[in-house]
Amino acid sequence: MSHVTLPGECWAITDDAAGNQRQALALAERLGMPVRHLVLSPRAPWSWLSPRVVLGGRLALPGSQRAAFAPPWPAVAVGCGRSAALFTRMLHDYAKGRCYTVQILDPRIDPAHWDTVIAPRHDRLAGANVLQPLGSLNPIDDAWLEDAREASPTLGHLPSPRVGVLLGGPRTGIRIDPNYAQQLIDLLLARQRTEGGSLLVLASRRTPAAVMDIMRPRLRGIPGLIWAGPDDGGNPYPGVLGWADRLVVTPDSVNMLSEACAVGCAVQTWAPAPLPSKIAHFHQNLRDANLLHDLDDASILRQPPLRETEAIAETLRRRIAAV
Repeated sequence: MSHVTLPGECWAITDDAAGNQRQALALAERLGMPVRHLVLSPRAPWSWLSPRVVLGGRLALPGSQRAAFAPPWPAVAVGCGRSAALFTRMLHDYAKGRCYTVQILDPRIDPAHWDTVIAPRHDRLAGANVLQPLGSLNPIDDAWLEDAREASPTLGHLPSPRVGVLLGGPRTGIRIDPNYAQQLIDLLLARQRTEGGSLLVLASRRTPAAVMDIMRPRLRGIPGLIWAGPDDGGNPYPGVLGWADRLVVTPDSVNMLSEACAVGCAVQTWAPAPLPSKIAHFHQNLRDANLLHDLDDASILRQPPLRETEAIAETLRRRIAAV
């Protein structure tokens, strides 16, 4: 753990997207500063043009949010996503250089508008102030997984191997639909019949209801769980990651794949059709690092965990302290 300590407050700035919030908060909390989370939603036309147009300043925000984005300005601001990039860019000027600005994900304009930009390697963004992790930032480490197991002890009583199945949703060039669900559950059940164990199937916000309509009846009588939303109780996602012997992740989500790879168990995916180029590049990077495998590969039991957040935070602490 670093001995570099930083004075002042850190703002984590996001929109309401869970994936952006998770990345910004994971990094902000690793900096060892008091963290304030601001969820900001620019109005049109700023929402269309973020982060290119800063003219008008705080008028970009609805009146109800302007009081939050006001002095005293923080010592550090960490934003994630295109909307947040507008406000971290503004802070660079508003605080007259006394706020160190960090933007996660490619802002689609010159990275020089921020002190540091963190863009995953598959974005292929280069610059003197650009850090390029392999995956997305997240809070998962040994302590996080231990807490998750302690909070969900009953999952540890399910038969092994416990196979966590993380379902995302469709995106341009990737179909996650009833046909995909039917084929995936066929493959999962075929292996479960051979090796036993349990299936712990989790939907995300982007998972179509029709996919879960396929999954749910096929999983009746199979040890494990299925979770598609609050009607199924509290979200067991941390516990599933904590107890999983293997994780199967749909190919669409960089965040879900990154978090699965942070666990240290075998991670598999099933992509029956060619992937769009950017996410295909991400998949290949994971495969080259021996972090991602095909669904029918039974040879991988454990793999080194992908944990980049602390190293990124340490680099930032030293950069900030040197300013």
